[in-house]
Amino acid sequence: MRPYLFEIGSFQLRFYSLAYLIGVIFAYWHLSKMIKAPGAPMAQRHADDLFFYCTLGVILGGRLGYALFYQPALFTTFDGEGFVSWNLLRLWDGGMSFHGGVLGVLAAITWVSRRGQLSFLRVCDYIAVNVPMGMLLGRLANFNNGELWGRVSDVSWAMVFPGGGDLPRHPSQLYQAGLEGALLLVVMLLLFWKTRARYRPGLLVGVFTLGIALARFINEFFREPDAQLAEFARETGLSMGQWLSIPLILVGLAVTVYAGLRKSSGTGAGKPADV
Repeated sequence: MRPYLFEIGSFQLRFYSLAYLIGVIFAYWHLSKMIKAPGAPMAQRHADDLFFYCTLGVILGGRLGYALFYQPALFTTFDGEGFVSWNLLRLWDGGMSFHGGVLGVLAAITWVSRRGQLSFLRVCDYIAVNVPMGMLLGRLANFNNGELWGRVSDVSWAMVFPGGGDLPRHPSQLYQAGLEGALLLVVMLLLFWKTRARYRPGLLVGVFTLGIALARFINEFFREPDAQLAEFARETGLSMGQWLSIPLILVGLAVTVYAGLRKSSGTGAGKPADV
């Protein structure tokens, strides 16, 4: 395993960068396809804006969230001139928070929705369908990087990871790629294309939020806590990822129930709704 696809001189094309690039391109392509179907809450110009602002939200929110929740020292490490160390911006070294990325994307959707007078909840529905692809690719990149490995285990498929010691561990990155990525992607695509879920505002984003938060909570039982948060996990009984997932589980459940009780936004015929 290695963290890059190829290298030319000092340049390396890293799997982590490819994961973000392909995930964003897929999201833009598929969202553009989704809004051509009946009942879309936005036009192509709104999808173009979302492509830019959500990408920014994922990167900035993901990195700042990682520093806030998992590595606060990145905010307090200074260089020789008194400025915050460039380590905070070294995205290529890894260290991105899913929960921080969620906050960044929500901020981007809020901005685009208000400026375009769109239904915030329905825009969230359409964005949520595309997120699991990025989760799938990101976790596979973590696996190739040999990072975020699992707890020590004696299961037959356990692996020894570079930097993870001599003991075999759960390949928890693959568990996350399967649950948070592949499985949830199939569920969301089927809900959008094979059911009338998109006509119930909040149902898609509610199912996504509930599903990914539950998957993350479960997977954390197999994932080794970050070294700087290992004591926190022992003292509280749950990892930081699990504590951050609990509010998402509650929000996802509440939004899903709300969407199920609310009337459908339309029949799907005629011009797009809520534009």
